[in-house]
Amino acid sequence: MKKVLSLLLVALMALGTFAADREHTLKVYNWADYIDEDVLNAFPAWYKEMTGEEVEVIYQTFDINESMLTEIEVGHEDYDVICPSEYIIERMLKANLLRKIDKTLVPEEQRYFNNVAPFVVDKFQQMSETENVSDYTVGYMWGTTGFIYNPAFVQREDVKSWGAILDPKFEGRIYMKDAFRDVYSVIVLYAYRDEIERGEVTRDELVHTITPERIARVEEILTAAKPNIAGWEVDFGKEEMTKGKTWMNLSWSGDAQWAIDEAEEMGITLEYIVPEEGSNVWFDGWCIPKYAVNTKAATWWINYLCLPENAIKNMDFIGYVSVISTPEIRAWVDNIQEWKEPLDLSYFFGPEALAVHANPVLYPDKAVIDRCALMHDAGEQNEELIKMWNRVKGDNLSPLMLSIIGIVLLAVILFAVLHVINQRKQQNLQRKRKTKR
Repeated sequence: MKKVLSLLLVALMALGTFAADREHTLKVYNWADYIDEDVLNAFPAWYKEMTGEEVEVIYQTFDINESMLTEIEVGHEDYDVICPSEYIIERMLKANLLRKIDKTLVPEEQRYFNNVAPFVVDKFQQMSETENVSDYTVGYMWGTTGFIYNPAFVQREDVKSWGAILDPKFEGRIYMKDAFRDVYSVIVLYAYRDEIERGEVTRDELVHTITPERIARVEEILTAAKPNIAGWEVDFGKEEMTKGKTWMNLSWSGDAQWAIDEAEEMGITLEYIVPEEGSNVWFDGWCIPKYAVNTKAATWWINYLCLPENAIKNMDFIGYVSVISTPEIRAWVDNIQEWKEPLDLSYFFGPEALAVHANPVLYPDKAVIDRCALMHDAGEQNEELIKMWNRVKGDNLSPLMLSIIGIVLLAVILFAVLHVINQRKQQNLQRKRKTKR
């Protein structure tokens, strides 16, 4: 009995130690390569300076939104703070999988949440008609979707419309993002371009309300474009562009800028454009999930990333655009020596930012943003979108892919024939040796 009581005491002490450790542990779940390491590593010291408490950061990464969501929704993982995309935030709100961010945990004079651009706050609010979305999430990075293209082969005039994916002169020369929501959200704007022009429907309504009829029209366009599709990719398309191996890539703005910078070092020029029919404007944001334990440290973490100096470091490292819109950020992006054409960035930095000399890939002019809509969760139509996407991709074999497959098959056949011939030669040689003996 004494041994049993001793073991129970040790177990209870261990559980108590674990609980105490968890109170001083912050579990962060983020995309890979989506934070500057110096910003990450500096948080514990900053947190102790602000609160007087120790904290250890356990930092983990995910590759797709859905895998992260499954871990929380099904596995009840106790991550304290996560960084989903807008449509997943919307889905988690509907499923009651997010906690409200108690901003009062941070003293008012040390709160930086309001550094987020009002433009972003307004876009986030489109995710819900019943909740104040800013109670549940604070933005992190944002961007647009468009075409990266190689002007050595493609004229800018050719890619002013999403209809470029149908142009026969681009046969086997286009990489398409393997992201059905992103692709659907831009191609539906092309499919209903005439209705938009006539004022019969808005871009926001088209992207927000997904119907079988709209899915069918998008599928028809994507199916017709299949001869032009060299491949479906999530990450390698931008690298193929930097090597000059393909002409066009439907891509996110941050990846486009990465490709432009990398290609320049190789002597290749790339450009980016948001087609005239419009596009989606996407966002990632920080949230505290339902099963979080250390909500205090999670709140301070989100607050910490709203500091302008941290936003600048993260932008410089990641290559995407922070949602922070303070004067420090504007001063950092405004460079008349590098960017000659002024941009109207009043939607982001305020009414005085009518002529900012910034990178138009990362900070689109207001005229571009005015024709962009927020991507939403597909809800009940999600399965139908997936089915459509699988049908479109299922038997897609571009001429380039067919050629590669043909070459591989010929190589396999040739290898097999040579192998058989070599075996027969060896057998004949062995017979001759036996005969001589």
